[in-house]
Amino acid sequence: MTEDPLLARVRKLLAKAEDPACTPPEAEAFMAKAAELIAKYGIDQALLAGADPALDPVGDRVLTVEPPYSRDKASLLGAVAIALRCKVVHLDRRGTARVHLFGHGADLERVELLFTSLLIQAAHGLAAAAVPSYDHPAAFRRSWLAGFTEAIRARLTAAEQEAAAAAPGAELVLVDRTELVERRRDETYPKLTRLGPRRLAGTGRRHGYAAGRAADLGGARGLRNS
Repeated sequence: MTEDPLLARVRKLLAKAEDPACTPPEAEAFMAKAAELIAKYGIDQALLAGADPALDPVGDRVLTVEPPYSRDKASLLGAVAIALRCKVVHLDRRGTARVHLFGHGADLERVELLFTSLLIQAAHGLAAAAVPSYDHPAAFRRSWLAGFTEAIRARLTAAEQEAAAAAPGAELVLVDRTELVERRRDETYPKLTRLGPRRLAGTGRRHGYAAGRAADLGGARGLRNS
């Protein structure tokens, strides 16, 4: 099956941002466009499915996140998924992490595409980040990933909201789609408990946040995105 042209453009933008030679300003520009395009794709698919729900049914998939820092990477996955209107259940949090995602097919596809690229971009950013002499390397990197995740969550959420606001009738469609996703999750896990907040001691959050602001999400300036 031929890939949607919007997603094909996103993949090309993300590939450019994953290049270690890409400068932070370049990555930020790629990211802005990628987020915009991938949000637009999500809204387009939602509106099409509003007329025919069979075009984009609710599904689920379990993703495995490998060490090191699997719990921190799983948090990044969760942030991406929630911003793109999926629901998240963390299964295993130690060693190799497993995350159960629920969402419409198009949104699950968007999550996997972005998360795969963001892991590569985060790895480049961590490799380039100098750990202060007074900080423990693992603590610094965990806090760096937390900052990176915060920035990605904020950027994706903003892009999704802008795309929905620009499409007449999208808000009501999205409410209905979210209810279907929540119902599937609750049927699968009727007794969920919420995770408590993590306390991280490292000093890398600010550096990670800056890297997350520069990371590529697949959209471009000058053009008007779970």
